[in-house]
Amino acid sequence: MEALRLILRYIHLIGFALLLGGSIVQYLTGKLRINAAMLWGAIIQVLTGLALSAPLRGDAAKEPDPAKLAVKGVIALMIFVMVFFSRKREAVNKGHFLAIIGLTLVNAAVAVFWR
Repeated sequence: MEALRLILRYIHLIGFALLLGGSIVQYLTGKLRINAAMLWGAIIQVLTGLALSAPLRGDAAKEPDPAKLAVKGVIALMIFVMVFFSRKREAVNKGHFLAIIGLTLVNAAVAVFWR
């Protein structure tokens, strides 16, 4: 089970890299729109996040905090909704786009700093 958890975590990090990297690339080009990397990153983040929240360890003491999982889940769903419903627009509002980047960074911070 530990190998499965590590593989899921690795894929989760790839999703984070796609989402953040795709966002930064679009921001630097000056044309703010949702690209395929951002969409796939958001999808991967939600799916692997759900899989990682499943009780895979068998030891109740090592289970993640339910409040942390809820916060991360809500943020991940917000990101996914913001990306999914804006994916076909020619241009996205700058505030909307920066919110996607900010929420992605906040979600990573919750994962790292909330113990």
